[in-house]
Amino acid sequence: MTRLNLLPWREMRRKEQDRKLLSLAVGSSVLMLVIVGFAYWRLEAMIDNQAQRNDFLVKETKRVEEELKEIKELEKRRDDLIARMNVIEQLQQDRTRIVHVFDDLVRKLPEGVYLTSLKQAGANFTISGVAQSNARVSTFMRNLDSSDWFVNPDLDVINVSARGGDRLSQFTLRVGQKLKPKEPPKQSSTGTAAPATAAPAGAKKAGT
Repeated sequence: MTRLNLLPWREMRRKEQDRKLLSLAVGSSVLMLVIVGFAYWRLEAMIDNQAQRNDFLVKETKRVEEELKEIKELEKRRDDLIARMNVIEQLQQDRTRIVHVFDDLVRKLPEGVYLTSLKQAGANFTISGVAQSNARVSTFMRNLDSSDWFVNPDLDVINVSARGGDRLSQFTLRVGQKLKPKEPPKQSSTGTAAPATAAPAGAKKAGT
């Protein structure tokens, strides 16, 4: 019976398997390196892209901050300008009001009353003067009370003294200033006050 030696064939088969395994391992390693390299490249690209976006966002943030700063400066200038305009307008109103106040004060001053001092504190006035009698001081206060520019006159001090044989009343009173004086009555186109509306024909009188 013929005997065959299978050892060389088995050895060749084992070597072939080892070669295939080695090729597979090398191929897997190469594939892994390719995958890792691609992943690394992709990650680097993403990082670079994100860095560019971050730089863009930083630049845009700085630009917006500069614009906001300019807007705040413009708003501050606007507020300062409005405040100055309000001050100027208030000064003009106060100047006009003071002119009316002094004009009305002279008009309300009765004969025999002379002012010696006038002090203003806000919307309040302290008036000092000399009158020929207490009655004239009372008249002066009633005139102020009926004024369109003054309100709540209050007598603070009144002293009677004799000068050259005449008895004089030295007084000090306080009076407030109306912020909004009464408006004058409306006039018609002819310059006279508008007449009252007539009652309708046939209307009955009260009590009849």
